[in-house]
Amino acid sequence: ITSHLKPNQTKPTARRRPHISVQTPRYNKRVDIHCPLFDTSSEQEKRSRTLIHIPILVHQSIIMSESAAKKLKLSYKGTDLELKCINTIRAVSADQPQAASSGHPGAPMGCAPMAYLLWSELMKYASDEPDWPNRDRFVLSNGHACALQYTMLHLTKYGLTVDDLKQFRQLGSKTPGHPESFLTKGVEVCTGPLGQGISNAVGLAIGEAHMAATFNTSDHKLFDHYVYVICGDGCLQEGVSSEASSLAGHLGLGKLIVMYDDNQITIDGTTDLSFTEDVAKRYESYGWHVQTLEEDVATGLDGLRKAVKAAQEETTKPSMIKIKTRIGYGSPSKEGSEKAHGSPLGVDDLAGAKTFYGLDPTKSFHVDAEVQQVFDKAVADGKMKRDAWNSMFEEYKKAHPTQASELTRRFAKELPANNVVDDVLPKFEFGKDKDQATRKFSSFCLGALEPKLPELIGGSADLTPSNLTRTAESVDFQKASRHGRYLRFGVREHGMAAICNGLFAYGGLRPFCATFLTFAGYALGSIRLSALSKFGVIYIMTHDSIGLGEDGPTHQPIETLESLRSMPNIHVWRPADSNEVSASYKMALSHATTPSVICCSRSGVPALELSTIEKACKGAYVVVEPSTTPSLILVATGSEVGPCVAAAKLLSSDAGIPTRVVSMPCQEVFLDETTTEYQLSILPGNIPTLSVEASSISGWHRFSHAQIGMTRFGASAKGKDVFEYFGFATPNIVAKSKELVAFYKGKTVPNLMDRPIFTAPSAMNGSGH
Repeated sequence: ITSHLKPNQTKPTARRRPHISVQTPRYNKRVDIHCPLFDTSSEQEKRSRTLIHIPILVHQSIIMSESAAKKLKLSYKGTDLELKCINTIRAVSADQPQAASSGHPGAPMGCAPMAYLLWSELMKYASDEPDWPNRDRFVLSNGHACALQYTMLHLTKYGLTVDDLKQFRQLGSKTPGHPESFLTKGVEVCTGPLGQGISNAVGLAIGEAHMAATFNTSDHKLFDHYVYVICGDGCLQEGVSSEASSLAGHLGLGKLIVMYDDNQITIDGTTDLSFTEDVAKRYESYGWHVQTLEEDVATGLDGLRKAVKAAQEETTKPSMIKIKTRIGYGSPSKEGSEKAHGSPLGVDDLAGAKTFYGLDPTKSFHVDAEVQQVFDKAVADGKMKRDAWNSMFEEYKKAHPTQASELTRRFAKELPANNVVDDVLPKFEFGKDKDQATRKFSSFCLGALEPKLPELIGGSADLTPSNLTRTAESVDFQKASRHGRYLRFGVREHGMAAICNGLFAYGGLRPFCATFLTFAGYALGSIRLSALSKFGVIYIMTHDSIGLGEDGPTHQPIETLESLRSMPNIHVWRPADSNEVSASYKMALSHATTPSVICCSRSGVPALELSTIEKACKGAYVVVEPSTTPSLILVATGSEVGPCVAAAKLLSSDAGIPTRVVSMPCQEVFLDETTTEYQLSILPGNIPTLSVEASSISGWHRFSHAQIGMTRFGASAKGKDVFEYFGFATPNIVAKSKELVAFYKGKTVPNLMDRPIFTAPSAMNGSGH
């Protein structure tokens, strides 16, 4: 108290009440202290109360004494070494945000007991072969807690060094601010956007069930593992997790085990502010096996061990174990508070926590030899299991050489040899084959590919009759038919896309999914993670424009194409005829690290006489070329190419305007995968160019001097009438073409291709940011 008094001051003033530091190793509370000596109130105030409130300041350097650490050790129901391992995980995980002056220490400190149990006892893995097919998959759905995962990957020899941990959240490091699967070995999927990880895990569990049903024999259990998840309150508030979890319950994915970190804290404060539902009952209603752990994992792991064993024994339902934790466990001033969530603890507070753990507060990123030995043993056990699996696979090769060869090809992300894909994709014969909607041509491609590509697995968000994604040979993936490859996702677009990311991450599978293009908005968060993660998921989006007609503006996509095109590492295809649809599938399958969106029409489209699969694979090509140098270029996509071809004929014959028509099914391929010479041969840039697409005009300024496009929402009417009303019929294209040519008559046409191209920074550590 006296330290708070001014010099020569014997009593504090009313404005400067005394502050007392007291030992509070577990809770920081406001306490009533009877302190009549320093009560400076009037006599009347004294009669009205006898206690005054003195706020407690938590001084980390004082609070955490060795006696507190001894009490923790005595209260822990487990070995001293087990507790030391857990506390080391806590400390090293808190060291990382402290070193970076950025990050989330609280969740790792609370979840450390779960991580210890997973990596030291439960999971089978081989850190020298991170992609071993039969490893247990682990997903940290609350990806902000990534310091915990990096600590475990360091302890289990996945290649993360102490220096890597010290570079947490720094440019070019292997320890980014949220887990990135393409950057850090041992990370299965990119998490951070809450709810994505647990949803990806549903895809991983589907992958395990399907591969086991397809390849396992009575003597060779090639696929027999679990998918473990740690998730938090935020993950379960996001709608995507509800979608995926509901489907997981329906499918009875018994190998999926979720550890729910119920720390009851969000960024805003306690979950009482916004999240008071009974999560256990909700998941029970989904068809999950739910256990609520009564024992505090901070005081022992026997309860969690028993719960995991019960979850493993429940083979017909996915499991959730609800686990109470305290965010920032051991922090003198921030434990149990939102203050432990998204900021480093601070030097004093971290030192106090380490003292409470019984660790040396002066050491950072320190792992005692006896702790490392525990994880070295776990690593050695995992390698033994991997070696035993490899021996089994050698036997499998002898007994089932065709299946073994197929597995090797698929996990290498290789297409079948001998140009199988090229051979089976439909090739349209102009003047012979029937004009149809591009969604119908898409169904022909899927029908041709399905028997030749057993890795192709996917389905529709309850729009199968409209998307035309189920072939005559398709078998549904259900509880009783795990070998099936057609997924009934239900009306769950966001969950569908997230599940497909998990399927791709599993390995050996090439997922596709389908809905209407406008509903890509529901799935956009997951589509973005496909692109970031370099997951070659194939998105089939039908009803791709106002041409869908009567369903009206709620279903007619306007901004969607440009929204997708503006995303890095994604190919957006909008084919105009059968050959272009086949080219879309060929290119999608050959780009395993780039997701593709294949946008298909509801209405029929005319065949293009000069189209070929090979030409369309360049992203843009000439479909109509006049006999003389063109005075005008029309560039279009999808169902608008046909009206442009008709307009070009009228312009050339009736208006004396020689017109070239360019079909551009994929802007990204044209710009990124063809030479400058080829691009200039198609779009020289100095010839008046008009783009025509029944979508937003944004983005077309790169290719055209003027645009016919959508600048408002659509309307409900017959597709043909809507197209004509908004100016996509041939007469309006002819009229606007004449206006464009007249505008530039006698003027220098701006050269759209005459511009500098700036080189992007090189990728860091192969991250491809």
